[in-house]
Amino acid sequence: MPDLSTFAEAAVSPAELRGFLRGLPAVDQVGAEERAARLATRSIKTSAKAFAIDLAVSMVDLTTLEGADTPGKVRALCAKAAHPDPADVSVPKVAAVCVYSDLVGEAVRALDGTGVGVASVATAFPSGRAPLEAKLADTRRAIDDGASEIDMVIDRGAFLAGDYQKVFEEIVAVKAECGDVHLKVILETGELVTYDNVRRASWLAMLAGADFIKTSTGKVSPAATLPVTLVMLEAVRDFRARTGRQVGVKPAGGIRTTKDAIKYLVLVNETAGPDWLTPEWFRLGASSLLNDLLMQRRKLTTGVYGGPDYFTLD
Repeated sequence: MPDLSTFAEAAVSPAELRGFLRGLPAVDQVGAEERAARLATRSIKTSAKAFAIDLAVSMVDLTTLEGADTPGKVRALCAKAAHPDPADVSVPKVAAVCVYSDLVGEAVRALDGTGVGVASVATAFPSGRAPLEAKLADTRRAIDDGASEIDMVIDRGAFLAGDYQKVFEEIVAVKAECGDVHLKVILETGELVTYDNVRRASWLAMLAGADFIKTSTGKVSPAATLPVTLVMLEAVRDFRARTGRQVGVKPAGGIRTTKDAIKYLVLVNETAGPDWLTPEWFRLGASSLLNDLLMQRRKLTTGVYGGPDYFTLD
């Protein structure tokens, strides 16, 4: 077995890859769910809550991935990403705006000079079912138009059929196309069935060169869950211990409230550690979460809720 830190560059046989992934320790399902539930009950006091809210805002990938998306909607979303609350300049900007590849150019122009990244879903999102050539072309277009991050989705059919080599080689090829552009690999954990598969898919993506591993497209239920994210956080923690390379984590889909976001921040701190508590290494994929964070922040600073109609709808 080659050095894990150079796995993607080595000549690894399908048998070696399968043997490594199948040899990973099994996930204790009951233990993972109990630990996630226990951490979700942690109490956060006012000063810590204010810090957590601002940190969560800075980690948001503000997302619109609908067939009805328009350039105008994307421009409005970008304005909100750069200045979430125009009446309060102390609110941090979000990490990135995530759009389909054909709207990347619109987002890049709208966010020029703001420091907010532009992420684009690619590789036949959300199914992952397309020839590799089409996936690479989709990735190339997004990067040519200025995307700073690519969110690719794996072929779950190939993974579940045990064709780990195909999934591995596709991630390697997309990462090569990305170059210095960050690659987030979407596992679509709601379709992986077991926590063992989530662990295997996490390691497979990291071995192939992923910069981030991401739970979901947001198009499949269940999307992000605390136990699944716990398993992924354990994977990135253990991967860094083995290879020295740090990989980020992004839960996405179904994270709608400040309480939800804080539960994830606690989970990160207690599982992977504080090194992951930055937008560089942890993101929250969401469309409706930001408004609730802003309402809770307003309540902490003024004692009065701003109300859902005070902030723009996304």
